[in-house]
Amino acid sequence: MNDSTTLLLGGRLYTPSSPDATAMAVSGGTVVWVGQDAPARALHPDAEVVDLGGAFVAPAFVDAHVHATSTGLHLTGLDLTSVRSSAELLAAVREAVVPGQVLLAHGWDESSWTEQRLPSRAELDDAAGDTPVYLSRVDVHSALVSSALVKLAPGVESAAGWSADGPLTRDAHHRVRGAVRDAVTRPQRQAAQRAFLETAAARGIVSVHECAGPDISGEEDFADLLALADPSLPEVVGYWGELNGLETARRLGAHGVAGDLFVDGALGSRTAALTSPYSDEPGTSGSLYADAGVIADHLVACTEAGLQAGFHVIGDAAVGEVVEGFRLAEKQVGQRPLAACHHRLEHLEMVTAEQARALAGWGVVASVQPLFDEAWGGDSGMYSERLGARATALNPFAQLAAEGVVLAFGSDAPVCAVDPWAAVRAAVHHHTPEARLSARAAFTAHTRAGHRAAGVNDGVTGSLVPGAPAHYAIWDAADLVVATADSRVQRWSTDPRSGVPPLPRLEPGTPLPRCLRTVRGGTVIYDEFTPAA
Repeated sequence: MNDSTTLLLGGRLYTPSSPDATAMAVSGGTVVWVGQDAPARALHPDAEVVDLGGAFVAPAFVDAHVHATSTGLHLTGLDLTSVRSSAELLAAVREAVVPGQVLLAHGWDESSWTEQRLPSRAELDDAAGDTPVYLSRVDVHSALVSSALVKLAPGVESAAGWSADGPLTRDAHHRVRGAVRDAVTRPQRQAAQRAFLETAAARGIVSVHECAGPDISGEEDFADLLALADPSLPEVVGYWGELNGLETARRLGAHGVAGDLFVDGALGSRTAALTSPYSDEPGTSGSLYADAGVIADHLVACTEAGLQAGFHVIGDAAVGEVVEGFRLAEKQVGQRPLAACHHRLEHLEMVTAEQARALAGWGVVASVQPLFDEAWGGDSGMYSERLGARATALNPFAQLAAEGVVLAFGSDAPVCAVDPWAAVRAAVHHHTPEARLSARAAFTAHTRAGHRAAGVNDGVTGSLVPGAPAHYAIWDAADLVVATADSRVQRWSTDPRSGVPPLPRLEPGTPLPRCLRTVRGGTVIYDEFTPAA
């Protein structure tokens, strides 16, 4: 970044300050002017000119929930998202095994398989030999493991969630994940973190919120990620999810004691806490890891310290405990101090309108993942299998927004791909029509609201207006169709003076924008853009 002025001309800008803007001036890492080409040239005659050639310029994205190391290892390792049977999974493991190296793989989802029988541990051992193998389910709340890995995790066989032959969940899963973490070398981990951040930059992302904790990544992993702070990479806002973890969070430089501090588990692994049993396994209602009293104590401690608190919460029983925890905390610290901290809830999938209204009154930010619904929603999706008729009420984005809850979109990578435009499209085309957001609201949730979720409330960050940090991305707009405020379809070449800047039309099957350049605070962090001649 420097104090010289860069003038972007001849594009289409998504900015509330000028719906028909084609030009933007940036100086010292800040947007200083937005408008039309002719006055831009007159006002900034000495600026370095970038001819956009009709490209689309918009605020850069924020991913409000990621796991950098595991995503980076996933990007550079064995990907199980495309396997469709036990046999395919075993074949992939057999081919990937390297003697003497632990094998990490991620992404299997038996709910999408042609047959849902999981491989036995004996079958996995036959494929892996003596290699420690950790195969995380797509939701990362359970894993298939080899016997060689079990031997590296003392006490796992007596831990809650242990299975002699099937996936490990709960504490047993945490123990084997810890063993895997210890087996990954520091250079391997650091390379994975950088690979993830570079991938995020290439997707038009300037900031990611890392949701770390002692059961997820560990202190050294978290410290190494924060140490990667570099203006040539996306910003990392780090959350440390640990009860009674205030001092640890401060020592590590965490932004808050929040993120994946588990109140419950996940629906796919049947560990999300429900008020009534799972439809496809009536013998269980999931797992509750923290009750209202524990939640209240954490909220009070963080509020008094002026730090964001937060929890991972999915099932309706867990949401009920969280809401009661906020009520108890309010009695101790008062509504205004509680709301001033803008505490976070991650996922928040099973929430009623009444609960949403209460959470909005406490200033809660909901960090949500639209690609969950795209992957598992609908009549034949995993949600329906697990919950039956209850599935249609999941991820009620429009309801949350209507009640005043701030929505910040994220991927939960590696659970879902780092693909912000796909997430925006998923929110617009939610399987449940009543839960859908407008394209404009969904885009805001993945940009400006992401900064708000991290406590940036200056009113301009995450938008392209004078005075805002120059966080933006340039997108290939060739042949894209846009929708105006009244839903009429028009081409880019049509005058977009509808009072609302146009966004790419996000119909299923239509191409999504391709990132050409990502700029963070005036510094280019990803670049494939060739200015027009």
